[in-house]
Amino acid sequence: MSETYSLAELKSLAKAIFMKAISSVNPAKRLEEMIRMEKSLLRIQAKYSSTIVFDLNACRNIFLIGAGKATSSMVQAMEEILRDRISKGLIITKYGHGLPLKHTQTIEAGHPIPDRNGLEGANKIRQLLKGSDTQDLVIFLLTGGGSALLPLPVEGITLEEKQEVTQLILDCGADIKEINTVRKHISKIKGGGLARWAYPSMVLAFILSDVVGDQLDVIGSGPTVPDSSTYEEAWEVLKRYDLIRETAPSIQKHLLLGKAGKVAETPKPGDVTFEKVHNILIGSNI
Repeated sequence: MSETYSLAELKSLAKAIFMKAISSVNPAKRLEEMIRMEKSLLRIQAKYSSTIVFDLNACRNIFLIGAGKATSSMVQAMEEILRDRISKGLIITKYGHGLPLKHTQTIEAGHPIPDRNGLEGANKIRQLLKGSDTQDLVIFLLTGGGSALLPLPVEGITLEEKQEVTQLILDCGADIKEINTVRKHISKIKGGGLARWAYPSMVLAFILSDVVGDQLDVIGSGPTVPDSSTYEEAWEVLKRYDLIRETAPSIQKHLLLGKAGKVAETPKPGDVTFEKVHNILIGSNI
């Protein structure tokens, strides 16, 4: 015999299910569940990858960096785990999404259209990583919005031109993979660029997916991930949506030089850049 519930009981049950679902994908909670400190050992047991154990006593510096709308809560969790072991920290999040942090600087910036604050933050991350070496550990936290919040266009392309093309591809109906294919090929930091800066440091990248299929090089435009896309594909995205004539000449020139092999491609699988990079998916939307 089936049970019957009152409307109030059904509402309460629905709310409990909803809150349970939200809690299960809370990025800070996911980090707390998968990371343990055992004396000087940092032990990471992720659902989607093998166990990683790292001796923090072997580190000269621990740099905590990140970008995304949910990054602040992740940093709070990491600060609680690492405490005063953090040498320097810097994250970029969306306006109004910052939280109180002890060891980490927060820069709030524009999303989904990048702005000057994001550019300043990306440059600061670049400068921080310039001094890293084999004895350092870089912990990178990435969530949805990270691509817009880490704008650092290649030489010859201005922030304003990047803003314009970002708006064009957001408005044309392109999917997130197509959008980020273009972004990666006009950026110094996306498509494995951040990993290149950090090399030869050890990199632990904790990634919260907001992309259907969880393709790591698409999430946040994959700053620490080998890039599977090409200049040819970036050009084809603009061509497919009839955006070439509307795109700044500097961007057209850069993509054409890339297509012709006159500009280096983004780092691909097998590149030495990724030898000491661990990309760890901490949450999925599937």
